[in-house]
Amino acid sequence: MATVAYELRVLNFHGIGAPGRTLEPGEADYWISVDRFRNVLDRIVNHPNRDRLSITFDDSNISDLVIAAPELQRRGLGAEFFVLTGRIGKPGSLDVEDIRALMSAGMRIGSHGVDHRDWSSLSARELYDELNSSKAVLEGICGRSVRSAGIPFGRYNASVLGALRKAGYETAYSSDGGSMMTSDFLRPRTSIRQDTTDLALDAILSGREPPWKRLRRLVSTKIRKLV
Repeated sequence: MATVAYELRVLNFHGIGAPGRTLEPGEADYWISVDRFRNVLDRIVNHPNRDRLSITFDDSNISDLVIAAPELQRRGLGAEFFVLTGRIGKPGSLDVEDIRALMSAGMRIGSHGVDHRDWSSLSARELYDELNSSKAVLEGICGRSVRSAGIPFGRYNASVLGALRKAGYETAYSSDGGSMMTSDFLRPRTSIRQDTTDLALDAILSGREPPWKRLRRLVSTKIRKLV
């Protein structure tokens, strides 16, 4: 029997609490406090459309294991964690055993590339290395196929999407915002930032988006696919 596709809204997180490493320019905007993280998870759990909400994490920060995973488990939630293989074992980042611990906790692992670079700006060879090297490393750690990727900075074009498919990825997560269908290859997400208000969060959870914003996002997505 064919799987029936349905709509999801994906919330994306980066770092929780105090960073354990030097942050890149602009990255601090995507780190939120532990209390705020708990508040967002509580809103997800208590939302009437909880089964239409999904959670991901980018950048493989150690807070994924130390803070995020226990809070998710307490609420019966799961998530997918996109790992940068170039950061494995470095201060403030997940190491090999941490990644396996996330899997043991029922979490899913995907690739975020090797060195947190804008894939849309890379040469064909550089892009090949980012996608295939990270995938191979993670499959060696996880002992299973890695079929999903979180696109760094959410930046992509037709070449990036084609390279992802060629490398064997079955899903690719952007930062376009809005909803996705579970049958989609390209899956939009909305990142939770320090300045995400409760009002904005409620709109994200409920899928409320002004028509003009939805149209602008759709047009922008189509343009990037053609570039």
